[in-house]
Amino acid sequence: MSQLAVLSLRNRALIALVTIVAAVFGGLALTSLKQELIPSIQFPQLAVVSNYPGAAPEVVENELSTPIETAVQGVPGLESSTATSTANSSIVQASFRYGTDLATAEQKITQAIGRVKSTLPTGVEPQVVAASVDDLPVIQLAVTGFADANDAQRRIEQSVLPRFKDLPGVNAATLVGGQGRRVAITPDAAKGGSPQAITDALKQNGVLLPGGQITQGDRTLTVQAGSKLTSADDIASIPLVGTGRKLGDVAKVELTADPVTSLSRVNGKPALAIAVTKLHDANTVEVSKAVTGLVPSVQGDLPGATFTTVFDQAPYIQQSIESLAQEGLLGLGFAVLIILVFLLSVRSTLVTAISIPTSVLITFVGIQAFGYSLNILTLGALTIAVGRVVDDSIVVIENIKRHYVGDADKGDSIRLAVREVAAAITASTVTTVAVFLPIAFVGDMTGELFRPFALTVTIAMSASLFVALTIVPVLAYWFLRPGKPLLDKDGRAVDPEHQDAPPTKLQKSYIPVLSWTLKHSWTTLTLAVLVLVGTLALAPLMKVNFLGDSGQNTFTMTQKLGEAPSLPAQDAAAAKVEKVVKDVKGVDTVQVSIGSSGSALRDAFRGGGGGITYSITTDSGADQQDVRDRVQQAVAGIKDAGVLTIAAGGEAGSNDIKADVTAPDAKTLTAATDALVAQLRKAKEVGQVTSNLAASTPYLAVRVDRAEAAKHGLSEVAVGTIVSRTMRPEQVGTVEIDSTALKVYLQAGNVPASIAELRALTVPSATGPVRLDKIAAVEESAGPASITTQRGQRTATVTVTPAGDDLSAASKAVDAAIRDAKLPAGAKASIGGVLTQQQSAFEKLGLAMLAAILIVYIVMVATFRSLRQPLLLLVSVPFAATGAILLQLVSGVPLGVASLIGVLMLIGIVVTNAIVLIDLVNQYRRKGMSAHDATIAGAARRLRPIIMTALATIFALVPMALGITGHGGFISQPLAIVVIGGLVSSTFLTLVVLPTLYNLVEGARERRAANRAAREPVA
Repeated sequence: MSQLAVLSLRNRALIALVTIVAAVFGGLALTSLKQELIPSIQFPQLAVVSNYPGAAPEVVENELSTPIETAVQGVPGLESSTATSTANSSIVQASFRYGTDLATAEQKITQAIGRVKSTLPTGVEPQVVAASVDDLPVIQLAVTGFADANDAQRRIEQSVLPRFKDLPGVNAATLVGGQGRRVAITPDAAKGGSPQAITDALKQNGVLLPGGQITQGDRTLTVQAGSKLTSADDIASIPLVGTGRKLGDVAKVELTADPVTSLSRVNGKPALAIAVTKLHDANTVEVSKAVTGLVPSVQGDLPGATFTTVFDQAPYIQQSIESLAQEGLLGLGFAVLIILVFLLSVRSTLVTAISIPTSVLITFVGIQAFGYSLNILTLGALTIAVGRVVDDSIVVIENIKRHYVGDADKGDSIRLAVREVAAAITASTVTTVAVFLPIAFVGDMTGELFRPFALTVTIAMSASLFVALTIVPVLAYWFLRPGKPLLDKDGRAVDPEHQDAPPTKLQKSYIPVLSWTLKHSWTTLTLAVLVLVGTLALAPLMKVNFLGDSGQNTFTMTQKLGEAPSLPAQDAAAAKVEKVVKDVKGVDTVQVSIGSSGSALRDAFRGGGGGITYSITTDSGADQQDVRDRVQQAVAGIKDAGVLTIAAGGEAGSNDIKADVTAPDAKTLTAATDALVAQLRKAKEVGQVTSNLAASTPYLAVRVDRAEAAKHGLSEVAVGTIVSRTMRPEQVGTVEIDSTALKVYLQAGNVPASIAELRALTVPSATGPVRLDKIAAVEESAGPASITTQRGQRTATVTVTPAGDDLSAASKAVDAAIRDAKLPAGAKASIGGVLTQQQSAFEKLGLAMLAAILIVYIVMVATFRSLRQPLLLLVSVPFAATGAILLQLVSGVPLGVASLIGVLMLIGIVVTNAIVLIDLVNQYRRKGMSAHDATIAGAARRLRPIIMTALATIFALVPMALGITGHGGFISQPLAIVVIGGLVSSTFLTLVVLPTLYNLVEGARERRAANRAAREPVA
């Protein structure tokens, strides 16, 4: 590798040009990188969503959920499936292994559904939905202050949404909470309006049929028969064959609004929401800015209306990126200051510091080339790397300064200095980079999140090695001045690396300590082991989490009322909660969606819509956890508000623990779930405890008396069909009006509005009209509000929110509750949710660490050409845990996935300085020095660069570890704390314990070799 320096010195102008070009391309890449909060993640989940209007949960389960869930079991890569059946809808969630091609899986699921579609209810069209971070809205606007909701909706759909859709990077702009339109046909039985005749007429009209081609002269024309129905009048004018009348003569045909099934408000005012999603390759921040910039213009299309931003990813992303950039720049300043303090030369400091911006700019080019974005993971990696990318340059420039003294030839001095350290810094950089190779094989969300992090560090460190071996020697040639020659005690110039070179002040304070430890080797090693064991014993005291709270200034809250609440009842209950939440200090806006969460994607992957969902935006400068706690306290005092559950916002994941309860039947499942919930609520480590097992919902059951119905020539199915058609409209076609496809419904004229009216419903029969209650019992009954199954077995999920940030304590409490809860026979409970994710992530990262240690060992074997010496260096790895654990405990920051990534990075870092030290010791031994003398000489000569590199890295990470800016630190802060703590303890180990161990092992080999030589007879 030292040949790179030789080549660079021969082509100095070319190296300068390459540096400038790299900087320019890096700057261009930086300005064009898209900005996101976290890397775009494709969740390995698909949902099959089916609507079945008017169907009870048990009907939905039997006729939709079970057939679909059974059909998808054979899809390759399927890990698990869950079906949720609620009134009117079925949602089957299919989870796959990470890395599964979801496009192929989606095709396979669609094919599986196609094979059973003939057995599904008529008119039901299952839709397969995929989930990705890019599918979530970039920005969501609420429109309030309009006088006429229908007019406002029409204006938004016709003029506002198209303008948003035309913006660069926008994938879709959809209206949430709007009321659709339909064509309603109400037959008049007195005029002979037969539902079957009307249905047949609609099927036989408004159909376009191909009619072949006609060639006439020079033209070939296609023939098309029929014409579309384009208005309600067209439908009304359809003739009824054989009657001489039109459809409008026997039925009322009108264009009307869809029934109101959901409501939306912002800060207590009726609202329509506009959700904007981006294209996969689009820049989140730029899309948000474009939408926000267009708002004043589109506001003119809705006079008097107000546009309010209720959710926007961009400000938090910008804030997080700017915060990490500031911390990185502060770290860079600290690192440069450390170099200046040790080198005491502005020129040397500037030559060394140039490696930081150069390496970072080259990294930006690499990030863009691999298609990654600028997010808190990639920028956090760069910030972490700031202290590391300068290490190689420090070692090079420090060695150049040693050799370039007096009247020494500049070129020869630089080449000699680089040649001495090239192998060591190459090996140390390769080990730092190599530890990230196993990340490529870590699955789940951990691998998806941290793969860009690993790549960024790899590119940055590789660039730093290239800079240290090419650019730094050239800059040293141009800007360094010769230092004063080092003189021995006789006044003669001596090589700074020579064993007889006089020690510096720093070395004078270090050599006595080192000499004592070498003399008392076993005492030193025993003390080190005791410290290690004592520290590891403290490990159980650390808090544990998964990813932590992102601190984003949005969160959601759900509200569940009692049995079968009507829309007006939910509206009234939500109004009370809205008022209380809006008055909480730190809350900016409160959006409430009643009857739907306001997000189709959220509904699909959280078991359906319904209920009341609040989207709360807070002051970005407030303590987000504190605001959530105040909201929770405020709503706890509201009477008759049902169950209110708060979930943190952000994309990094939830800290909720889930317990899955399974049972053979619904009754046992309910008893088991209630027992577990009661047990969990006794634990002080637990905050909220909720269950998705809905209470029984009342419904009206029509039980047909088959014998009595048969007397009137009716079957049970015939009676049920008549009741179904009377109570709920039947879709019989579509019509295109004003370029919008509207559904056509056939509905009864006088729909029963009470139990008495339903009982009095007239049922046509062979013996004449008969009341429904003469052939069927109509009575109130109760059934489940929702039914959840996993592979056909009924399940319930109990969700537990930890009381604090210690996931370990909460998980122990959940474990204890599961053991202590007295579950009925046949019921089982197991832990899931974030705890399963955490355990899986910790297990895979643990294997990645073992693989990283093996890779580091292989690299060092190649470097030292020895199997024994690399083992000595690997002893430093467990000792690095000493500082990491202590600093985690002192700081109170929980141990999470980010911390383990820091440990993984630490494995590569801790052996770096050890490699540089042992490499020089081996050079001295090859020159004939004993192991003892070589150890003292090598450790003393490498003292300054080791301390410099360690302090440069530590101080570069201090701003991040302290969280000075207060934003975007939920991943970078624990990572920085682990690296700082581990680096402090490993540096002490490298300078004290490692030389002791090396001398003990290698000195013993020398003594054995000397004894064997003494025993051999002299020839």
